Amino acid sequence: MNKSKLGLDFKKVKEARTKAEEIGSQVQSFVENYTTVSVERTLCRLMGIDGTGKDGVPLPNVVVDFLKERGSLGDGALYFLGNALYHTRKTPVQMAQEIAEGKEDFWNEKTVSSQELLKVLSPYIDKSIERIQEKKQRRKSNLDRLGEGPRPYLYVIVATGNIYEDAIQAVAAAKQGADVIAVIRTTGQSLLDYVPYGATTEGFGGTYATQENFKIMRQALDKVGEETGRYIRLCNYCSGLCMPEIAVMGAYEGLDMMLNDALYGILFRDINMQRTLVDQYFSRMINGYAGVIINTGEDNYLTTADAVEEAHTVLASDFINEQLAKIAGIPEEQMGLGHAFEIDPDLENSFLYELAQAQMIREIFPNAPLKYMPPTKFMTGNIFKGHIQDALFNLAGIWTGQGIQLLGMPTEAIHTPFMSDRYLAIENARYIFSAFRNIKDEVEFVKDGFVRKRAAQVLEDACQLLDKVQKEGLFTALEKGYFANVRRPREGGKGLEGVSRKSPVYMNPYMEVFKGGK
Repeated sequence: MNKSKLGLDFKKVKEARTKAEEIGSQVQSFVENYTTVSVERTLCRLMGIDGTGKDGVPLPNVVVDFLKERGSLGDGALYFLGNALYHTRKTPVQMAQEIAEGKEDFWNEKTVSSQELLKVLSPYIDKSIERIQEKKQRRKSNLDRLGEGPRPYLYVIVATGNIYEDAIQAVAAAKQGADVIAVIRTTGQSLLDYVPYGATTEGFGGTYATQENFKIMRQALDKVGEETGRYIRLCNYCSGLCMPEIAVMGAYEGLDMMLNDALYGILFRDINMQRTLVDQYFSRMINGYAGVIINTGEDNYLTTADAVEEAHTVLASDFINEQLAKIAGIPEEQMGLGHAFEIDPDLENSFLYELAQAQMIREIFPNAPLKYMPPTKFMTGNIFKGHIQDALFNLAGIWTGQGIQLLGMPTEAIHTPFMSDRYLAIENARYIFSAFRNIKDEVEFVKDGFVRKRAAQVLEDACQLLDKVQKEGLFTALEKGYFANVRRPREGGKGLEGVSRKSPVYMNPYMEVFKGGK
């Protein structure tokens, strides 16, 4: 990369990255020994199991609950399905339907060799891999043919609760200039230990993430992309109790971005840390293989902690998220590491604080697209001041070369954005991005000035925090509240009962395929 404009000590950066790498290795030594109900439901979906039983329960849940009730979750869904396939020659969907109907005649203790199991499972594995590859290739072809907007991407949200209304608003935003449309999930979906089925028209604060909803929105954006002559990216959320399931649904339907953080669910949704850290690994393997850009959630730290005092926790978490993503096989170009413009605007030199943080993150992670989040904590409902705050946020974004700019709305803290609000936000960003397009190439920072000193201090503090986390372990760090000032117990939170140690017969051949990246 070019010489640091901040004069950062890259020996210190290397030291921080080495500590984060050790933290990631510690986590992975735990993760590799465990599976979860959501990982096994994902494997069921990869086997083609979809739909619901007669009582409306999703069939992947039916199969995995069946295994869990019999104490066989640690053997894994593929071990069970492979044996059943070998002995019955029924399809995975047929077996799931029969379990839903209370027929269990193929449940037995007869087992065959792992080679024979792989042989009967391979056609289903190959079919699911081909499906993901086809969507990945389609994205590449559309990008090659249509192109897309320059970075930072103009990223906006839709959140009506009705997928059909979301599609209308998304199309309008694309025509106004948006590059990325994120469909906000309905409140509380991250705490559901199942994925709803089909198209949905009712949600609070957002719309349910379902595979059918993904398909509807993808089709709408593909159509408007042809009309505007520009590829429009689609984003949704695979955080929560169903991380890997939603990741594979997104891969099947051609999503381009996924909110996929290793720590967010633990800190902000009180999901058990053991559950989340196992789930994030497989979900990230899927996203990496599918060419999906992950977005991490460090911006949320600054909603519960002070952005000046706790800035180093954002950087430290970015380092940890980077390493956990690398372990899962995600290339740097797909790491939308997060940070945010959340300093109190009444603080003197608040913009310089923000500029230092944004430039520092950019220089430390030069190949990552980076997801930069707008002001929310200090938006008051004064739409005129809010529009100025968003303009300064946009200036910081173009000045420091961010990759993904989630546009702030002047009506933040008042209501879910109207189409007119979104138009004003896009107009604001397009004006700032055009007026300041090359500012990062024209302006340097004074050697002993405020911005350089601030960045150096944040980096030093992040190194010290990573040193503590390395020595104590990530689990202990989360218990002590090192991130976002939120404490979480190792054995507490939601979803721990869905974690199981892998047995000696456990198998998941997808891991080798996904990590290979081909």
